[in-house]
Amino acid sequence: MNVSTELDTVPTSVVAAVTTAGDALRERFDPAARPTDLDTLVRAIHANDEAIAPILMEPLLAARPGSRWAEDELAGGALPPGEWWVVDTAEGNINHIHGMREWAVTAALVSDNVPVLTAIYVPLTGDIYTAVRGGGARLNGEPLQVSAKTELTAALVGTGQAKPGEEPAALRRMGESVTAMLTSALVVRVSVPATMQLIHVAAGRMDAFWQFSDVRSGLLPGALLVAEAGGAVTDTEGRPWSLASADFLAAAPGLHTQVVDVLN
Repeated sequence: MNVSTELDTVPTSVVAAVTTAGDALRERFDPAARPTDLDTLVRAIHANDEAIAPILMEPLLAARPGSRWAEDELAGGALPPGEWWVVDTAEGNINHIHGMREWAVTAALVSDNVPVLTAIYVPLTGDIYTAVRGGGARLNGEPLQVSAKTELTAALVGTGQAKPGEEPAALRRMGESVTAMLTSALVVRVSVPATMQLIHVAAGRMDAFWQFSDVRSGLLPGALLVAEAGGAVTDTEGRPWSLASADFLAAAPGLHTQVVDVLN
Protein backbone atom coordinates (compact mmCIF):
# COMPACT_ATOMS: atom_id res chain seq x y z
CA MET A 1 0.00 0.00 0.00
CA ASN A 2 1.38 3.41 -0.97
CA VAL A 3 0.71 5.39 2.19
CA SER A 4 1.92 8.70 0.80
CA THR A 5 -0.67 8.68 -2.00
CA GLU A 6 -3.41 7.14 0.12
CA LEU A 7 -3.32 9.94 2.70
CA ASP A 8 -4.38 13.36 1.45
CA THR A 9 -4.48 14.96 4.89
CA VAL A 10 -3.47 14.03 8.42
CA PRO A 11 -6.40 12.01 9.79
CA THR A 12 -8.52 13.81 12.36
CA SER A 13 -7.93 10.91 14.75
CA VAL A 14 -4.19 11.61 14.72
CA VAL A 15 -4.69 15.32 15.36
CA ALA A 16 -7.15 14.47 18.13
CA ALA A 17 -4.65 12.09 19.73
CA VAL A 18 -1.79 14.60 19.91
CA THR A 19 -4.17 17.33 21.04
CA THR A 20 -5.63 15.23 23.84
CA ALA A 21 -2.14 14.17 24.93
CA GLY A 22 -0.87 17.74 24.79
CA ASP A 23 -3.75 19.03 26.86
CA ALA A 24 -2.98 16.38 29.46
CA LEU A 25 0.68 17.42 29.44
CA ARG A 26 -0.38 21.04 29.88
CA GLU A 27 -2.30 20.04 33.00
CA ARG A 28 0.98 18.67 34.35
CA PHE A 29 2.87 21.88 33.57
CA ASP A 30 3.96 24.10 36.45
CA PRO A 31 5.67 27.36 35.43
CA ALA A 32 7.08 27.56 38.96
CA ALA A 33 8.75 24.13 38.73
CA ARG A 34 12.44 24.17 39.68
CA PRO A 35 13.91 20.66 40.11
CA THR A 36 16.84 20.80 42.49
CA ASP A 37 18.77 17.58 41.78
CA LEU A 38 19.27 14.98 39.08
CA ASP A 39 17.13 12.30 40.72
CA THR A 40 14.14 14.62 41.00
CA LEU A 41 14.65 15.74 37.42
CA VAL A 42 14.81 12.20 36.02
CA ARG A 43 11.71 11.13 37.96
CA ALA A 44 9.76 14.08 36.57
CA ILE A 45 10.81 13.26 33.00
CA HIS A 46 9.76 9.63 33.35
CA ALA A 47 6.49 10.61 35.04
CA ASN A 48 5.53 12.79 32.07
CA ASP A 49 6.35 10.03 29.58
CA GLU A 50 4.43 7.40 31.56
CA ALA A 51 1.37 9.65 31.88
CA ILE A 52 1.18 10.68 28.22
CA ALA A 53 2.22 7.55 26.28
CA PRO A 54 -1.02 5.59 26.98
CA ILE A 55 -3.09 8.54 25.75
CA LEU A 56 -1.31 8.44 22.39
CA MET A 57 -0.63 4.79 21.76
CA GLU A 58 -4.10 3.31 21.32
CA PRO A 59 -5.58 5.94 18.96
CA LEU A 60 -2.44 6.15 16.82
CA LEU A 61 -2.14 2.38 16.38
CA ALA A 62 -5.88 2.24 15.63
CA ALA A 63 -5.49 4.96 12.99
CA ARG A 64 -3.18 2.66 10.98
CA PRO A 65 -4.07 -1.00 11.60
CA GLY A 66 -0.92 -3.08 11.50
CA SER A 67 1.35 -0.18 12.39
CA ARG A 68 3.86 -0.50 15.23
CA TRP A 69 5.17 1.74 17.98
CA ALA A 70 8.86 2.73 18.15
CA GLU A 71 9.49 2.36 21.87
CA ASP A 72 12.76 4.24 22.45
CA GLU A 73 12.33 8.00 21.96
CA LEU A 74 16.10 8.54 21.97
CA ALA A 75 16.92 5.85 19.40
CA GLY A 76 18.26 6.56 15.94
CA GLY A 77 18.84 4.73 12.69
CA ALA A 78 16.60 2.90 10.27
CA LEU A 79 13.52 0.96 11.39
CA PRO A 80 12.43 -2.50 10.20
CA PRO A 81 10.09 -2.57 7.17
CA GLY A 82 6.48 -1.56 7.61
CA GLU A 83 4.63 1.29 9.26
CA TRP A 84 5.92 2.75 12.53
CA TRP A 85 4.78 5.54 14.78
CA VAL A 86 7.70 7.63 16.01
CA VAL A 87 6.35 9.68 18.89
CA ASP A 88 7.65 12.08 21.49
CA THR A 89 5.24 12.25 24.40
CA ALA A 90 6.94 15.41 25.66
CA GLU A 91 9.26 16.91 23.07
CA GLY A 92 11.20 19.35 25.20
CA ASN A 93 10.52 17.42 28.42
CA ILE A 94 13.52 19.08 30.06
CA ASN A 95 11.94 22.48 29.41
CA HIS A 96 8.53 21.35 30.69
CA ILE A 97 9.86 20.17 34.04
CA HIS A 98 11.85 23.40 34.52
CA GLY A 99 8.79 25.61 34.01
CA MET A 100 9.86 26.74 30.54
CA ARG A 101 7.45 27.10 27.62
CA GLU A 102 9.24 25.40 24.68
CA TRP A 103 7.69 21.92 24.52
CA ALA A 104 5.21 19.99 22.41
CA VAL A 105 3.71 16.57 21.66
CA THR A 106 4.68 15.04 18.32
CA ALA A 107 3.73 12.01 16.22
CA ALA A 108 5.16 10.93 12.87
CA LEU A 109 4.17 7.95 10.75
CA VAL A 110 7.02 6.22 8.92
CA SER A 111 6.37 3.77 6.08
CA ASP A 112 9.37 1.62 5.09
CA ASN A 113 11.65 4.29 6.60
CA VAL A 114 9.99 7.16 4.73
CA PRO A 115 8.13 9.77 6.83
CA VAL A 116 4.64 10.14 5.40
CA LEU A 117 2.72 12.24 7.91
CA THR A 118 3.24 14.23 11.06
CA ALA A 119 1.25 16.13 13.65
CA ILE A 120 2.82 18.50 16.18
CA TYR A 121 0.80 20.16 18.92
CA VAL A 122 2.13 23.07 20.99
CA PRO A 123 -0.28 23.17 23.95
CA LEU A 124 0.68 26.56 25.39
CA THR A 125 -0.13 28.32 22.11
CA GLY A 126 -2.79 25.93 20.80
CA ASP A 127 -0.94 25.63 17.49
CA ILE A 128 -1.18 22.43 15.43
CA TYR A 129 1.40 21.80 12.72
CA THR A 130 0.65 19.05 10.20
CA ALA A 131 2.22 17.65 7.06
CA VAL A 132 1.60 14.81 4.62
CA ARG A 133 4.23 13.63 2.18
CA GLY A 134 3.43 15.26 -1.16
CA GLY A 135 0.56 17.23 0.38
CA GLY A 136 2.20 20.28 1.90
CA ALA A 137 2.69 21.56 5.44
CA ARG A 138 0.18 23.54 7.48
CA LEU A 139 -0.16 25.53 10.66
CA ASN A 140 -3.73 25.47 11.98
CA GLY A 141 -4.86 24.54 8.48
CA GLU A 142 -3.01 27.35 6.68
CA PRO A 143 -0.11 26.54 4.30
CA LEU A 144 3.46 27.00 5.52
CA GLN A 145 6.36 28.28 3.41
CA VAL A 146 10.05 28.37 4.30
CA SER A 147 12.15 31.53 4.20
CA ALA A 148 13.03 33.17 0.87
CA LYS A 149 16.39 34.48 2.11
CA THR A 150 19.49 34.00 -0.01
CA GLU A 151 22.11 35.77 2.14
CA LEU A 152 23.55 33.82 5.07
CA THR A 153 24.69 37.09 6.61
CA ALA A 154 20.98 37.92 7.09
CA ALA A 155 20.00 34.49 8.44
CA LEU A 156 18.74 33.33 11.81
CA VAL A 157 19.97 29.76 12.27
CA GLY A 158 20.07 27.25 15.09
CA THR A 159 21.29 23.98 16.54
CA GLY A 160 21.26 22.14 19.87
CA GLN A 161 21.90 18.93 21.73
CA ALA A 162 19.79 15.93 20.82
CA LYS A 163 20.00 14.36 24.28
CA PRO A 164 22.03 14.47 27.49
CA GLY A 165 25.24 12.49 27.69
CA GLU A 166 26.24 12.68 24.05
CA GLU A 167 29.74 11.63 23.02
CA PRO A 168 32.44 14.28 23.63
CA ALA A 169 33.40 14.19 19.94
CA ALA A 170 29.83 15.09 18.94
CA LEU A 171 29.72 17.92 21.48
CA ARG A 172 33.04 19.30 20.24
CA ARG A 173 31.77 19.17 16.67
CA MET A 174 28.63 21.04 17.70
CA GLY A 175 30.70 23.71 19.45
CA GLU A 176 32.97 24.14 16.45
CA SER A 177 29.97 24.46 14.13
CA VAL A 178 28.44 27.15 16.34
CA THR A 179 31.70 29.10 16.28
CA ALA A 180 31.90 28.80 12.49
CA MET A 181 28.29 29.86 12.05
CA LEU A 182 28.64 32.82 14.44
CA THR A 183 31.09 34.34 11.99
CA SER A 184 28.89 33.60 8.95
CA ALA A 185 25.22 34.03 9.88
CA LEU A 186 23.41 36.96 11.47
CA VAL A 187 22.33 35.19 14.69
CA VAL A 188 22.80 31.64 16.00
CA ARG A 189 20.38 30.04 18.45
CA VAL A 190 21.48 27.06 20.55
CA SER A 191 18.48 25.53 22.28
CA VAL A 192 16.35 22.43 22.72
CA PRO A 193 14.28 20.67 21.53
CA ALA A 194 14.88 20.26 17.80
CA THR A 195 11.18 20.30 16.89
CA MET A 196 10.66 23.74 18.38
CA GLN A 197 13.32 25.12 16.04
CA LEU A 198 12.20 23.10 13.02
CA ILE A 199 8.65 24.46 13.19
CA HIS A 200 10.21 27.93 12.91
CA VAL A 201 12.21 26.84 9.85
CA ALA A 202 9.07 25.43 8.23
CA ALA A 203 7.19 28.66 8.95
CA GLY A 204 9.99 30.87 7.59
CA ARG A 205 10.73 32.44 10.99
CA MET A 206 14.16 30.76 11.10
CA ASP A 207 16.33 29.98 8.12
CA ALA A 208 18.25 26.80 9.01
CA PHE A 209 18.68 24.17 11.70
CA TRP A 210 21.37 21.49 11.98
CA GLN A 211 22.12 18.76 14.47
CA PHE A 212 24.90 16.19 14.71
CA SER A 213 22.54 13.40 15.71
CA ASP A 214 20.25 10.70 14.38
CA VAL A 215 17.63 10.71 17.18
CA ARG A 216 14.47 9.90 15.22
CA SER A 217 11.81 11.40 17.45
CA GLY A 218 13.45 14.82 17.49
CA LEU A 219 14.03 15.03 13.75
CA LEU A 220 11.29 13.16 11.88
CA PRO A 221 8.28 15.42 12.57
CA GLY A 222 10.16 18.61 11.75
CA ALA A 223 11.97 17.08 8.77
CA LEU A 224 8.71 16.29 6.99
CA LEU A 225 7.23 19.65 7.96
CA VAL A 226 10.20 21.57 6.52
CA ALA A 227 10.36 19.46 3.35
CA GLU A 228 6.66 19.95 2.67
CA ALA A 229 7.02 23.69 3.30
CA GLY A 230 9.59 23.85 0.49
CA GLY A 231 12.81 23.53 2.46
CA ALA A 232 15.92 21.47 1.79
CA VAL A 233 16.38 18.50 4.16
CA THR A 234 19.76 16.77 3.92
CA ASP A 235 22.67 15.66 6.04
CA THR A 236 25.28 18.29 6.90
CA GLU A 237 27.26 17.44 3.77
CA GLY A 238 24.27 18.11 1.52
CA ARG A 239 23.28 14.51 0.76
CA PRO A 240 19.59 13.50 0.96
CA TRP A 241 18.61 12.83 4.56
CA SER A 242 17.18 9.50 5.68
CA LEU A 243 16.81 7.63 8.95
CA ALA A 244 20.21 6.07 8.23
CA SER A 245 21.93 9.49 8.12
CA ALA A 246 24.36 10.32 10.91
CA ASP A 247 23.42 14.00 11.09
CA PHE A 248 20.82 16.47 9.87
CA LEU A 249 20.29 19.82 8.18
CA ALA A 250 17.09 21.65 7.27
CA ALA A 251 17.39 24.98 5.49
CA ALA A 252 15.72 27.49 3.22
CA PRO A 253 16.67 26.46 -0.33
CA GLY A 254 18.36 29.78 -1.06
CA LEU A 255 20.72 29.27 1.88
CA HIS A 256 21.27 25.52 1.88
CA THR A 257 24.56 25.42 -0.07
CA GLN A 258 26.01 28.26 2.02
CA VAL A 259 25.14 26.49 5.27
CA VAL A 260 26.67 23.22 4.03
CA ASP A 261 29.86 25.09 3.14
CA VAL A 262 30.14 26.60 6.61
CA LEU A 263 29.44 23.31 8.40
CA ASN A 264 32.16 21.61 6.36
